Amino acid sequence: MDRPQVQLPDGITSRQIDTNPHSLSFHILESGHANQPLICLLHGFPELAYSWRKCMPLLAREGYHVIAPDQRGYGRTTGWDDRDYANVNLQDFSPLNLVKDIVVLVHSLGYSRVRCLVGHDFGAVAAALCAVARPDVFENLVLMSHPFKGIPVLPKAPIDIQSDLASLGRKHYKWYFSTAAANKDLSGDGLHRFLRGYFHLKSADWKGNNPHPLKAWNAQELAKMPRYYIMDKDDGMRQSVEKDMADEDAPKVASRCKWLTDEELDVYAKEWARNGFQGGLNWYRVQTGQAYQKDAMIFAGKKIEVPCIFVSGQKDWGTYQEPGVVEKMSEVCTDFRGAEIVKDAGHWLPQEKPEDAVKWILHLINT
Repeated sequence: MDRPQVQLPDGITSRQIDTNPHSLSFHILESGHANQPLICLLHGFPELAYSWRKCMPLLAREGYHVIAPDQRGYGRTTGWDDRDYANVNLQDFSPLNLVKDIVVLVHSLGYSRVRCLVGHDFGAVAAALCAVARPDVFENLVLMSHPFKGIPVLPKAPIDIQSDLASLGRKHYKWYFSTAAANKDLSGDGLHRFLRGYFHLKSADWKGNNPHPLKAWNAQELAKMPRYYIMDKDDGMRQSVEKDMADEDAPKVASRCKWLTDEELDVYAKEWARNGFQGGLNWYRVQTGQAYQKDAMIFAGKKIEVPCIFVSGQKDWGTYQEPGVVEKMSEVCTDFRGAEIVKDAGHWLPQEKPEDAVKWILHLINT
């Protein structure tokens, strides 16, 4: 399918970097100049490199070469296993492959070190793994919306949270995203409308977001989270979003959303319509299937050794979706510089409050 042209803000360019046979053909966005220190920005789900469009020029103005790739399984990056649910080799999305992707990309750009690696949402998972594996490459680390809980000393049998939630008529979104049904549910007609609802409900614009710490990893506590995290048992994600959007005035939601206009949202809708969601969903399959995480066990018990900060929005449930993890970061990071909560921001911090996101990136680099 043809790739539609994307209008980028002034100061941002895009290009394709083919690193075959070592890794992928990466689509990256770029700002600044190649002789400047490198900052690398990693997006989450269901996003793209485009999600950093508001942050990149601000960082470049401070004297940095800033890149943001479409990650493995996303957007215009190619070379990953794009077979369907039943046939894909999930080892292609293993933790060490995610690390290799970024290391290879950095070297292909002529760098051996990255001044700061920033990850948002699932990008924070990849960024944390990079910092654990290669502290000699990644000098500073900013994790947004998804705190790092550490790599276990030994693999532990997981609590069967799905069975516990099912007894309450609920289910966890990560395990739902790991099912064969998820891609079909998310794809198809009305994609723009669905994404508008999904982005809205996880933002500070939705009045239903009042996140707070949860007491424990059990069904009763997790069920306090909104339906986009803890879904009704028989629903897909589209149905979950529709239930909460039923009380919203959809045209007003779109017209009042200054941080994600309809034209900007259309970039996401067209990319997901072109590719489907399975590439991004494969990350969830690996995370919820212990068999595919075995390669990360070579780092069992290893801590993040570079300076690290956690930043999230005041209205972001991502901070608390795993109880106690933010508090644990001082134990799994040897140089943890604290958690910063940005007022009037939800889950999409780099888009909702780019100036604040950039402020904390620069704060870590400069201190």
